[in-house]
Amino acid sequence: MAEQSAEKKRHTTPRPIRVPDPLWQAYGRVCERLGTDRTADVLDHMKARIREHGTDEDRADLERAEREVAERRARKGGRPKTEPAADS
Repeated sequence: MAEQSAEKKRHTTPRPIRVPDPLWQAYGRVCERLGTDRTADVLDHMKARIREHGTDEDRADLERAEREVAERRARKGGRPKTEPAADS
C-alpha cells in the first residue's frame, strides 16, 4: 500500500535512454551554446511533436501535464530563472 501511494506521488519519473557518449557530449555543448540544457530541450521537442502530430487525447494529456507542472511550481514558489550562458 505504501508503495502504491509513493507511486501516485511521483510526477516526473526518470526515463533513462541509451545514447552514445560522443552524441550526448555534443548535444550538451550545443544546448549550452543555445542557453538551455538537455532536459529542457528534449521536453520542448516532445511538446512540439505532440502539438504537431498528436491526437486530441495526446494534446489533452500534454495540457494536463503542463497544468500539473505549473501547479507544482506555484506551490513551491516557482522555478528560479536560469542565467544566460556566459560567452567563453
